[in-house]
Formats: sequence, structure tokens, C-alpha cells
Amino acid sequence: MKNKNKGVWVGVDQLSNHPSYNEISQQEFVPSTIVGKVADESVLEHGNASRRDFLKYLGFGITAATLAASCDIPVKRAIPYVVKPDEIVPGVAAYYASSFVQGGDYCAVLVKTREGRPIKIEGNGLSKVTMGGTSARAQASVLSLYDTSRLDGPYRVAEGKIDLPAKRNKLGPSWEEIDQEIMGKLNAASNIRIVANTILSPTTKKVLEDFKAKFPNAQVVMYDPVSSSAILEANQESFGQAVIPAYHFDKAKVIVSFDADFLGTWISPIEFASQYAKGRKIQDVKKPEMSRHIQVESQMSLTGSNADNRILVKPSEQGAAIVALYNELAGLAGGNRVSGGPQLEGEKAAKIKKIAKELYDHRGQALVVSGSNNVGEQVLVNAINDMLGSYGATIDFTNASLQRQGMDRDVQNLIKEMNAGGVNALFVMDGANPA
Repeated sequence: MKNKNKGVWVGVDQLSNHPSYNEISQQEFVPSTIVGKVADESVLEHGNASRRDFLKYLGFGITAATLAASCDIPVKRAIPYVVKPDEIVPGVAAYYASSFVQGGDYCAVLVKTREGRPIKIEGNGLSKVTMGGTSARAQASVLSLYDTSRLDGPYRVAEGKIDLPAKRNKLGPSWEEIDQEIMGKLNAASNIRIVANTILSPTTKKVLEDFKAKFPNAQVVMYDPVSSSAILEANQESFGQAVIPAYHFDKAKVIVSFDADFLGTWISPIEFASQYAKGRKIQDVKKPEMSRHIQVESQMSLTGSNADNRILVKPSEQGAAIVALYNELAGLAGGNRVSGGPQLEGEKAAKIKKIAKELYDHRGQALVVSGSNNVGEQVLVNAINDMLGSYGATIDFTNASLQRQGMDRDVQNLIKEMNAGGVNALFVMDGANPA
């Protein structure tokens, strides 16, 4: 079993260069067996199968399962390192500090790896932002690394479908071919646009700056799946800074949220959940105190389920509720009221009046937030927090957040440019596809 090139073969299939072996050797994971296909109930659940088909599938499935269980599975022996990396000890997990950033979510993480393969994600307790917290999305993200349907290289899209060649090493384009094709088109393009989620990575920012230095006609358009554009525009109008401030839920004695799910999806839920838990924990048994949380929302949310008092309003009444709170506080502080627009009446108006009194009694220790993407409503929220003395106490502009920097008007301008034929090349970074 020797020739001029090889001295050892895995088996007869490799020796004979059998096509089935070549196909499997290119795959990282073993494809599903026929048993998995038989176990698929899609054929039977729609009622299209006859009694004969049912018995056929049942008999074949039992037979296949019995044969599969009785067959010996080939032993795959581990191959030791010729030169072992210093940081890898076989059988001992290694941990690497990293960051999870996806769709606006962020958290500092520790990635547990074995022999170079990530297998678990945990929060990094050294982070001053997330304090060791993670989200379900961060925990589940490691599974995407082992998705057998992931693309293993570059592909072209033809007529709206990905061109998947039968044998990628022969028919699929290589990275070199794709790079040459793209570079040729970029050199001929007069206007280049890059669509990306809010970028936190300094390395990615540096790469984009280098790209724009080489192609001065390129622009980056920030797009976030959950937009906070109204907060940015309202802060620009109120304070001259288009930034999202740092919110300190742990320093607030009274928290009022208008449809802002800050424990689930709003801006930085992992960070806010850690702060919120501190404020809800009784520190002194002799003087039991904890923050009070009031949620005004139109549908149940994770934040609303944790609130002390939950007020249900229609989506069309959110703006009216914010106006009502502003007017009640303005009356207590001797300020000007807002006139016009929809008004709350009855029991809901009475509840807002009670909330205003509670907030006013805790000036300097109150926090009001809103999940609305309406600039006018966010401007009113800024005015409410100003009357409550929240700025510098529970809201900090000196340490603004870097998350959710996407502006809706930038995306709208991009769409207008594309419709007018003014964009020659468009890059869509991972996770930023608005379609």
C-alpha cells in the first residue's frame, strides 16, 4: 500500500480516490443519515400518505435504525501536534476575552475553547459596562459557528438565488477571483456606499477609514434594526449633541418608562439589567428601600413584567401620555404647559397625575425614558428629565454611549440616491441587511 506520494491511507476509499470519500473529506461535519430523513414527519403530517406508505416508512425506519445501531462506527484517532502551541493543552479548556456585537446588542464575553474550537460563551466580569452579564442571543451565537448550512466561501448570486456549484473546488469562484472582480468595479465606480450596523470595534473602524482613504468617494451609512434615531435627533435639538447619554438605573429611586423595554431590547439591555438589579436589591434590612418602577406600554414586555405598576395604553396614546406627564410636572414646577394634540382622559389621566407627583417628590433621583422613535416625544422626555434634575444624576452626557448611532435620515437619503441611480457600488456588512 505504498506509492511515491503517500505511505498511509485512511482506508480503501482514499487509496482508490473514490468520489464519495473526496466529497465527505471536504465537509467539516458528517451529513445527515437516511434515518433522519425517514424520521421527518412532513410527509405524514399533511395526511397525504396512505396506510401502505405509513407501514413502509415505519418498517424501513425500524430496519434502518437497527442496522445503524449494529454497525461499527469508524474510529477517528486524534493526531497530536507536531509543534504544540503554548496556549493549548489537549483536554484543557482555554478562555479568550472578546466582545459580542450583533444587531445593536453588546456585551463583553469570555469564550471557552477546546483545541481551538469555541464551545461556550460567558460574561466577562471585568467589564465595567455589562458587569459579567450576557443575553440569550450572545449565548446562542456560538451555535452559528457549527451551522452545516453556512457558506464556506464566496458565491455569486444569479437571478436572486445563490449559485451553489456541485463541486466548489472546481466550479466555485475563489477569493482571488472575487477580489479582482470587485476591485475592477470599485475603481470604475464614482459613488460607493457601505451599509453597516453601529460599529464599536476600533479595528473595523480603522479598516473602514483606510478604505475611505483609498476610495474618497465612499461613505458609510449606519443602519440599526431597532432605530434610536429620534433620541439622537432630540438630543441634537435639545443639547446640541447627537449622542445617546449614559443612563444610570441604579441611581434612580423612581423609574418611569414609556414603552422602552430596557431589560429586553432597548439600547443596552444587558447593561441596564445589571443596574436595575442593583436598585431593586434591599441593602439595609432595617431600612428597606428599593427603586420603584412604573411601565407605561401598549403590550407586555420583559420590562413591563418586572414593573411595580404597569399602565396599559394604546399605541396611539403614548404621545398623549408623555404630554400629560409633562403638563402635570410643569404645573408643579410653575412652567409652561403644552397645548393641543390628543389628551388622556379618565382613569389613565388620573394615573399619570399620580406618577407626576411621585416623580416630583424624587427630583434628582428620578429617571424617565421612552422607546418612541418620534423626535417630538423624545424632546418632551428631555424636558421632563430637565424639570426632574436628572441630568448629571441619573443621566450622564459626559460618558455617552457608542451604541445605536444609526440615523434614519441617512438611510432615507441612501434610498433616494439609489433610486436616482447615484450609487455605483453598495457594500452590505454582516448583519446590516435591511431587507
